[in-house]
Amino acid sequence: MSREQRLMQGNQAMSEGAIYAGAKFFAGYPITPSSEIAEECSKVMLKIGGIYMQMEDEIASIAAVIGASLAGAKAFTATSGPGFSLMQENLGLAVMGEVPCVVIDVQRRGPSTGLSTKPAQGDVMQLRWGRHGDQSVIALCPATVAECFFMTVKAFNFAEKFRVPVIMAPDEIVGHMRENFAPPGPGEVEVIN
Repeated sequence: MSREQRLMQGNQAMSEGAIYAGAKFFAGYPITPSSEIAEECSKVMLKIGGIYMQMEDEIASIAAVIGASLAGAKAFTATSGPGFSLMQENLGLAVMGEVPCVVIDVQRRGPSTGLSTKPAQGDVMQLRWGRHGDQSVIALCPATVAECFFMTVKAFNFAEKFRVPVIMAPDEIVGHMRENFAPPGPGEVEVIN
C-alpha cells in the first residue's frame, strides 16, 4: 500500500508514534531539545479526546503520567537530561508499582543544565541504573526518523506487555533531524492494549 511521504522531524515522529500506539495523556515541562514533542501533543491531544497538561516541573510531569496510567490511560512525557534526573525517584515508584508508561529523553550534553543544543548520549548509564535499587527498565535508542516512530509504538507495547516504564533515548541530532517518512495507516502496526 502506497502511503504519503512527509518531511518529518524525529520529535514529531515520536509524538505521532505515541498517538498511533493509543496514548491519550501527555504531561510535560518544556525543555530543549524535546520541546517539539510537547508542542505537537498540545495541538493533537484534545482533537483525539486526550489530555495535554503542561506541568510546573519534571517531577510533577512523571507523577501525573504515573497517575494517568494507574487510572487506565496510555501516558507519556518528554524531557532531556536535567529533567530526566529529576524523574528518577518517581520512575523507581513506577517500576515498583508495575506502572506502564513511556518517557522520551531527548539527550543533550551535560553535566547539570548542560548545552541544550549539543548532542550527546550521556544519559545512557542513568537510563540503566538511575533509580536506587536493582530495578530494570527498557530503553530504546532510535537513530532515524522512521525508528523514532516505530520504536515509540514498540515502547508503548513493551510498557503494556512487561508492566514497566520504557525509556525512548534519542539524542538531540535524532530528535531534530528531518527525513521523509510515510507513517503507517491504522492497523498496519501491532498495538498492544
